[in-house]
Amino acid sequence: MTERLSGHTLLISLIATPIRHSMSPTMHNEAFSKLGLDYAYLAFEVGNQELADAVQGIRAMGIRGSNVSMPNKQEIIQYLDEISPEAELIGAVNTVTNLEGKGHLVGYNTDGIGAMAALKDEGVEVKDAVITLTGAGGAGTAVAVQAAFDGAKEIRIFNIADQAFENAKLTAQKITEKTNAKATVTDLADQAAFKQSIAESSIYIDATGAGMKPLEDVSLINDPEVIRPDLVIFDVVYAPRETKLLRFAKEHGAKKAINGLGMMLYQGAAAFKLFTGEEMPVAYIKDLLFSEE
Repeated sequence: MTERLSGHTLLISLIATPIRHSMSPTMHNEAFSKLGLDYAYLAFEVGNQELADAVQGIRAMGIRGSNVSMPNKQEIIQYLDEISPEAELIGAVNTVTNLEGKGHLVGYNTDGIGAMAALKDEGVEVKDAVITLTGAGGAGTAVAVQAAFDGAKEIRIFNIADQAFENAKLTAQKITEKTNAKATVTDLADQAAFKQSIAESSIYIDATGAGMKPLEDVSLINDPEVIRPDLVIFDVVYAPRETKLLRFAKEHGAKKAINGLGMMLYQGAAAFKLFTGEEMPVAYIKDLLFSEE
């Protein structure tokens, strides 16, 4: 990478915490190199407390764009000049562009697009599906909205009774009003309802941080009876590649237990196009990422 850095190199950032585990720098920098683009992509540990200063830094230094991950996806909206229609509906941003490096910041959300593309890659069809989804944060909301746009019949959101729970109610209302899907929200503490919902669903998606540091030993499903061979289980976490949930699902007969690598790849590809105007060499990057041990 160093041989292609110059005084003209344009910087793309990633702001989140924790973030040192992220494969996004590898993905984008390899794509820049493959296409001969004079860009560099760097990760920065930034939480809500540092976010305002970080966004001002993007403006001041002419950073051409940034990816945004937990816990900043919703908080960053207040610091941007405008957001795209899908980001407005989702209420979260994972990609920011700095128009010509002149300080006009536009927020987008490519998470849902990435999740649906990842499922499609695995031969999973969301059209007319009943989906149980845990997590009502930025990623979960994006997945729910995009699944509705892509024709899901019903999306049943489960979350603990926190601030995100109230936001999930608004998301469900928007989905029900603006798409052909029906969306509901239930407290995750109602385990009977949670298990019943999964039994009636063809897809279960975990969009929480369970399974990722520091929650490596956490899985929201611990009952073997919940797992069935025809139930697709999709965990948006990709580090580790096999979370406790995915390991448990495979041990008890799940035929499709999918991690978040594909979602990361395809949301990144959409962001890459926004940053550079070029198509990411997805086949090359996919082979690079999925072949690593």
